[in-house]
Amino acid sequence: MADIYIFRRVEKKYRLKADLCAQFLQEIMPYLRPDEYGKSTVCSLYLDTPDRVLIRNSIDAKGIEKVSYKEKLRIRSYGNATAETKVFLEIKKKYKGVVYKRRERTTWEKALRYLETREKPLQSQIMEEIDYAMSYYGHVSPAMYVACERVAYVVKENPNLRITFDTMVRARDTRLSLSEGCDGDLLLPADEVLMEIKTEGAMPLWLAHALDKYRIFPTSFSKYGTAHLRSLIPETENKEPLWV
Repeated sequence: MADIYIFRRVEKKYRLKADLCAQFLQEIMPYLRPDEYGKSTVCSLYLDTPDRVLIRNSIDAKGIEKVSYKEKLRIRSYGNATAETKVFLEIKKKYKGVVYKRRERTTWEKALRYLETREKPLQSQIMEEIDYAMSYYGHVSPAMYVACERVAYVVKENPNLRITFDTMVRARDTRLSLSEGCDGDLLLPADEVLMEIKTEGAMPLWLAHALDKYRIFPTSFSKYGTAHLRSLIPETENKEPLWV
């Protein structure tokens, strides 16, 4: 399957206990097939200013994901990266519940060079948009590493409807690189699954009925936002063990 570089969709997040998730997945499995990545370790390096203006703009005094507009810059790989590993430079915006994501593919080596020298790894409209955002915020550099174990599916009759299941969601604010291992402190309990339903249109009835049957309701959860707030808490308080 060819890489997609422009997304416009609604993303709903759900936090589930592992046993409930297993029941729900069994219920809807006849409608699904694995997507091109299937099972993978998703690694994201979030970029921000020294005073963390991007993530602070996404968080208000009441918590996470409460504002109508937010923007994030990140580099993503699937697994630990080496110099020639394919990575994605991404800009992700969310406005009134709709996510707009634009990304460009390059290598980890070229992405690092871009961060260090601002030498663009390629010429494209999307790369210009990413570069404009980098210039607009100024002094943007790696701020948080976030990883998870993901199983991803698409709906057989509508491949634009994607459902992902993330476990062992973890983060670190040291060793800010995609090539320094995939460990980090857990952001969610080890027995909890973060499910995301990503769709360009309405949710099919069979999916809505399954969510209702198992009394599964959407929640607000930002991996980077949660990791940022956790980093403000003293080291000895409210942290799950390190996942390696």
